[in-house]
Amino acid sequence: MREPELDLSPTPGDEVRTTTCYMCACRCGIKVWLQDGKIRYIQGNPAHPVNQGVLCAKGSAGIMQHYSPARLEKPMLRVGPRGSGEFREIEWDEALSIAAGWLGDIRARDPNELAFFTGRDQSQALTGWWAQQFGTINYAAHGGFCSVNMAAGGLYTLGGSFWEFGEPDWEHTKLLMLWGVAEDHDSNPIKLGLGKLKTRGAKIITVNPVRTGYGAIADEWIGIRPGTDGLFAFALIHELLRMDRIDLDYLVRYANAHWLVVRNEGGADDGLFARDEDDAPLCWNRATNAPARADAIDVQPAVVGEVTLPDGRRAVPVFQLVAERYLDPQYAPDAVSERCGIPAATIRRIARELADTAFEQAIELPIKWTDTHGRMHATMTGRPVAMHAMRGISAHSNGFHTCRALHLLQLLLGAVDTPGSFRYQPPFPKPIPPPNRPGRTRQPNGVLDAAPLGFVHGPEDLVVDEHGHPRRIDHAFSWAYPLSAHGMMHTVIRNAWAGDPQRIDTLMMFMANMGWNSSMNTAETIGWLTDKDEAGEYRIPRIIYADAYASETVAYADLVLPDTTYLERFDAISLLDRPISDADGAADAIRHPVFDPATQPGPSGAQRDVRGFQSVLIDIGARLGLPGLIDETGAPRYRDYADFLIRHERAPGVGLLAGWRGEDGTLEAKGAPNPQQLDRYIANGGFWRSEIPETARYYKMANRGYLDWAQRMGFLASGEPIVLQLYSETMQKFRLAAQGHGAHVPPPEHRERVATYFDPLPIWYEPFESAQVDDVDTRFPLSAITQRPMFMYHAWHAQNTWLRQIAARNWLYLHPDTGARFGVVDGQWIAVRSHIGEIRVQAKFASNVQPDTVWTWNAIGKRRGAWRLAKDAPEGREGFLLNHLISDITPRGDYANADPVTGQAAWFDLRVSIEPVAAADASAPQFAPIAFTGADNKPLRYGADLRRARALGDKS
Repeated sequence: MREPELDLSPTPGDEVRTTTCYMCACRCGIKVWLQDGKIRYIQGNPAHPVNQGVLCAKGSAGIMQHYSPARLEKPMLRVGPRGSGEFREIEWDEALSIAAGWLGDIRARDPNELAFFTGRDQSQALTGWWAQQFGTINYAAHGGFCSVNMAAGGLYTLGGSFWEFGEPDWEHTKLLMLWGVAEDHDSNPIKLGLGKLKTRGAKIITVNPVRTGYGAIADEWIGIRPGTDGLFAFALIHELLRMDRIDLDYLVRYANAHWLVVRNEGGADDGLFARDEDDAPLCWNRATNAPARADAIDVQPAVVGEVTLPDGRRAVPVFQLVAERYLDPQYAPDAVSERCGIPAATIRRIARELADTAFEQAIELPIKWTDTHGRMHATMTGRPVAMHAMRGISAHSNGFHTCRALHLLQLLLGAVDTPGSFRYQPPFPKPIPPPNRPGRTRQPNGVLDAAPLGFVHGPEDLVVDEHGHPRRIDHAFSWAYPLSAHGMMHTVIRNAWAGDPQRIDTLMMFMANMGWNSSMNTAETIGWLTDKDEAGEYRIPRIIYADAYASETVAYADLVLPDTTYLERFDAISLLDRPISDADGAADAIRHPVFDPATQPGPSGAQRDVRGFQSVLIDIGARLGLPGLIDETGAPRYRDYADFLIRHERAPGVGLLAGWRGEDGTLEAKGAPNPQQLDRYIANGGFWRSEIPETARYYKMANRGYLDWAQRMGFLASGEPIVLQLYSETMQKFRLAAQGHGAHVPPPEHRERVATYFDPLPIWYEPFESAQVDDVDTRFPLSAITQRPMFMYHAWHAQNTWLRQIAARNWLYLHPDTGARFGVVDGQWIAVRSHIGEIRVQAKFASNVQPDTVWTWNAIGKRRGAWRLAKDAPEGREGFLLNHLISDITPRGDYANADPVTGQAAWFDLRVSIEPVAAADASAPQFAPIAFTGADNKPLRYGADLRRARALGDKS
């Protein structure tokens, strides 16, 4: 019998192109295999530094994202009421003329009448610069309701942060703590890293109310109560201090533990650093019993004890303040155990494990290096304790201080950028705080004096009027939310509707589903988008929205600008924005068109007429005559976004892409534009990477080799060391202002708030919803949170045909003990109530959740008709959002439901009650379906025609 002939190495397609994935924030390298001009297969690129060939379900399902039935096909102008989904298709010339007409009138009248807010677009290096050219201060980005606590908490403490800008030392860590980490961000690099840790036998502890994904493979799960992570961190700090297990040498060498803080209660200098005539911070030199410069190398600095300065003022070292605060019995394990839901014995044990790993299992790498004082070191000593944190700790009204608490814990262990610890990824660390301040005034040509987003150094940098009132539509950089480095996207619609602080003319959004899953209190938000004034005109006069898909928010736009899929356009993953560096090298990347969108039939079968929003924005800017977008003759400066990527320079020699610069492409990081730059990226798999010298990979904040390298690369303006800040003088400047000191003081209604929350050392306080709802533990005894699933990202993927096969609906998950406590059985319909409303959903038992917490998957619930899902799709019938229960303002109604320092949306402060209700056919609330054309219900057998074509080809 003849054996069949088997092809043991089939070729996935007849052509392959390498680019960058956009199915989450990982920015993995992918190979897109084509057959007969259609996608046959997507696989990871083994040569890519981010994922090294690993690819997740989302990345593989990019095929269905590109061929989604929800894709928009042409520009559209609204013809029915907002929210109805009734549009007429128009041509691009008309669409761009309308947009330029609306925006041109605004710029001539008052640029701040444009509010430009962008979602998870990863192109803020363009969009923020464009807003600056337009002259509006009203620009913000996704991070304001997603990750600004993480960014600001880190950048004001370490000059770097968790999230996508730092990583554990996967090669040397012996103990890793994951705090509030879901599986959606940076997932493939984390999976690779966790694999290395498991192989080496390192211990992994996950701190999260829910045990999913990474937590499922952790050695220990700490099921913490939401919003108490900072309290847990302080208990660990308390124990380390009590046991005297602190790396004081590290704290003096690299942090401000020995800097003297003035004690002058009620005085204008109280809590500020003592400084010399050159404004250099001082320490107390025990060798001479006198003050000395804190950065001197020939001193013996005191870290405890009060001293009297030559001018008679009293002062104490920072470490003295740290010890005084966190040795307080209120932070002892027994004192915090009940609130955190963690046994006191567990807290004490983990503190001992941290100390033992850091000090008894210290590692030493035989790598010579030179510090910023010129001292040679024969080896690099490391504390092999690493931490990583994400939204679970940041999305609370106490999240900024929780982030700082974790960094304080790291610093006390000497576990920041040492072998085995948390490591910076270039271009971090940055000076503390980073030098770029938010734009506030316009130049004579109408351009803002700086980009709209930035970092406040003191009260003088706030974007407020002469009375101290907010100038920005989102109230970012105001006395209510001073350090809102990413803006406050979650407040713009309410404030635009209310005309607070001014009426805007046009709200322009890109990839921001603010009409559904990206809004708090969704029903009320929809009301603001559709509300009219006494004259019958919409209170938000015009809405321009750009998206690739028929999301819920598309229905509320007046003008829709259809974007491409990520396989049809150029993108830059820029070092000026959200880079893909790792701790050992700087890297950036591009996406480039695998397809011309004009060749890709749309859901209707007609050819789509769509354009990448970045190119559209450049076109509109040129039509408006924005200074940076036209040349000396008034002609467009850039042909499109690809041309912008090549020729635009943020500073001489510095563009959005760092690879292959210079006219001949021989330079990196800094150099003249190279006309062939994009071709070089494409030939290299879509990315560029530059290795950090081996001697410069640790102690980056004080490593002469790294700081000189970073200065050459343009990451730092100087090679000065970056001193890590246990104690933040920036925070104390705001507290002094609240006490009436200085030229810039808050209005009376904000003074107590600023004085309370701008503590220079990390603090913990009850999340606002828990603190401000009367009798909250009785009325709303449960915390409710969402988890971002590893297999979906935001709302984009709950419409993806393949990913929907993993989950097409969600439940409210609760512990079986919780079910018994409230009389709920598995699968029962329940009413879930918060202080603002009620939803009705189905419950599902799961033992992977802390018993005082309920949870669900994020963004799976859809509005019927949106995303062109079938009218009875499970996402719209049984799926739901917790957003309906989350208020956008505090229970008292005085501020946004947000962190008082940064304005970060407090998504995870939600408190609820549950009770059984009668069975239902659908979740509640339900909204009127959006009148988008639904997808064909017939089964989708993608690839069958490709298999047939291949089979016929083989036979021939």
